[in-house]
Amino acid sequence: MQISDLPYPDPGVPDARSGPRFLVWLGRGQLGGQARSLCWGLVHFGGVAGLPYAVGLGVEAVVQRDGTRLLLVGALLALIGVAISVGDAMLHRTAVTNWITAAARVQQLLARKTAELGSALTRRVAAGEVVAVSTGDVEKIGWFVEAVSRFLAAAFSVVAICVGLLFYAPSIGVVVAIGVPVLALSVLPLLPRATRRADIQREKAGKATELASDTVAGLRVLRGIGGEELFLGRYREASQEVRKAAVRSARMWALISAIQVLLPGALLITVVWYGSVLVLDGRLAVGELVAAFSAVATMLYPLRHFEEIAMAYSFSRPSAARAARVLSLTRTDAPEPEAAQLRIPETPAPGGDLYDPATGLLAPAGRFTAVVCGDPDLAGRLAERLGGHPTDDGPASERVPVLLGGVALDELALDTARTLVLVQDKDPVLLSGTLRELFAVPASGAVEPGAALAAAQCADVLDALLQSAPDGVDDPMDARITERGRSLSGGQRQRLALARSLATDPEVLVLDEPTSAVDSHTEARIADGISALRAGRTTLVLASSPLLLDRADRVVLIHEGAVAATGTHRELLHGEPLYRAVVTRETEEEQRVATMELTRLEEARLEKALTEIEESA
Repeated sequence: MQISDLPYPDPGVPDARSGPRFLVWLGRGQLGGQARSLCWGLVHFGGVAGLPYAVGLGVEAVVQRDGTRLLLVGALLALIGVAISVGDAMLHRTAVTNWITAAARVQQLLARKTAELGSALTRRVAAGEVVAVSTGDVEKIGWFVEAVSRFLAAAFSVVAICVGLLFYAPSIGVVVAIGVPVLALSVLPLLPRATRRADIQREKAGKATELASDTVAGLRVLRGIGGEELFLGRYREASQEVRKAAVRSARMWALISAIQVLLPGALLITVVWYGSVLVLDGRLAVGELVAAFSAVATMLYPLRHFEEIAMAYSFSRPSAARAARVLSLTRTDAPEPEAAQLRIPETPAPGGDLYDPATGLLAPAGRFTAVVCGDPDLAGRLAERLGGHPTDDGPASERVPVLLGGVALDELALDTARTLVLVQDKDPVLLSGTLRELFAVPASGAVEPGAALAAAQCADVLDALLQSAPDGVDDPMDARITERGRSLSGGQRQRLALARSLATDPEVLVLDEPTSAVDSHTEARIADGISALRAGRTTLVLASSPLLLDRADRVVLIHEGAVAATGTHRELLHGEPLYRAVVTRETEEEQRVATMELTRLEEARLEKALTEIEESA
């Protein structure tokens, strides 16, 4: 895979059982790129490994006054220089390609998982952690993948230098062969502590990012209640904690770097001192001493890659673990492998009823059903479950799959389930772009955008978009919407999102409080528009607005997780005190007074009827 071929046609199915397994899976996915990078690394580091011996041969040729041999050594040095230069350039190119392609694969996997889980993702994983995984963690994972091939090539060059010295100058090569493993392994005892400190730093940074994300998301509310300074103070404290943790982590890595400089320096001094003694005793030639000195000095360069791979792994391991945690999430509890192979779900036939076994809620096919829940959290979980996304944090009884035409939505492919059932959340998101692009969503084609906009009462929204559009734009469908629709009011954004859902025209449309941000007059017209446009289609609205409830064919009251009453809005309003309390926001005292008044009126009516009977008798 080359950078020009990105994005991947299919990023694959990751091994998300743990962070290390995920890194291994990424490495297996680009064996060709790693092999190319390793080959160029061997060329580069092979030249580096051969440089000390060429220098030693050159010194011996000068000492022996052998001009022909010196010319040959010069040609060898030129060849080594070309190998080092070309190998370094191509190693960098292929290694960076591995980095970018690995990061792109992880980003595609995360994007696919985000699209699969939808709003359920941020309920299972903190928003700050999602941001950290999709930004900084992706880079750290790519860094480790990129560093692997360079480390292997560097390790080969270190081994080649040591083995070469054992044959070229055995008397001094033994010292180098013993000292180099000590250098390579000297920092291992410090790595666990450095890794722990780095993990603490990343944990604190993730919390700070999450706090910043939540603060930005609720900035308008914070300004309304004057809480900016409070949250700013909290972020300052979190930021200082990150800084302190980063300093502690940097100190440990600085100590590791110092050891990587100090010990090679000590080995270099030892080689020079011991080699000088051997030269004076006549047991070692001057060229061999120069070669040994050059070899030890040259090894400082490949040995730095040992430190880099240790640092890259310690940083990428928790990053890969966080990414694996997100990628391991599923929209439902995964069935047993044998059961999953035996059960082949069928797509439900059109016109089936939507039924939730957990609550007993039934939405008959082709009818407008309204659901009233006294608990907003229950309503949100119910909306997610009706879309085939049972929540992990809810009771076990709520994890029973919803049935459409007798077929469990959880067992269907995600695309199929979303084609059949569309759920609009309380806070739908509008992406930036033109209004025409906003409606470029999978749809049946039976409902035109204009009809959907009219049903959602978006005439004033279209006028506002047209007025803010640049000159030359005379069609509101070509007007641009800013990021998340920030230039529009909450009610305008809500109506545009409703129009988009109506234009999709799914078999079953579930709306969670679709008119909470509009006035009563607009809400009444929207209720009529939904009822007319969705005639003959299954529509379920979770709401407590009497205007919406009065237009519904059927109203269901859910209390304490189960269906408590069913009927029309007017029937429930007069015959179900609990329903009346939820819809009219009556307090217990108000309910008691209303009940007493209703009883008194009934008694007066009965007494009047008895009096009339007696008089007629």
